Amino acid sequence: MPIALTNAQLRFLRGQAHDLKAMLQVGGKGITDALVAEVDLALEHHELIKVKVAGVDREARDAMIADLADRTDAALVQRIGHTAVLYRPGKDKRQIVLPRA
Repeated sequence: MPIALTNAQLRFLRGQAHDLKAMLQVGGKGITDALVAEVDLALEHHELIKVKVAGVDREARDAMIADLADRTDAALVQRIGHTAVLYRPGKDKRQIVLPRA
């Protein structure tokens, strides 16, 4: 079940993600189970990550990003060009404290 974020929370997360570098890159093989496992692990550890998605056309990139967010139960915070920002709060310990709704 994806996380529902308010506009204020999305703005806050976009600001937090501004200085982040892309941690993972989706290559020519697309969304594999190994990639989903790595994104899941990175989200658990960092909560907010950037992922670069290689794709020829915009629709293919959007579909890959939506599939990746859905399979990891993450919220899509932002997508600019080939880069997507994903957020999912940690299960054990939260590092990012979101503003109230």
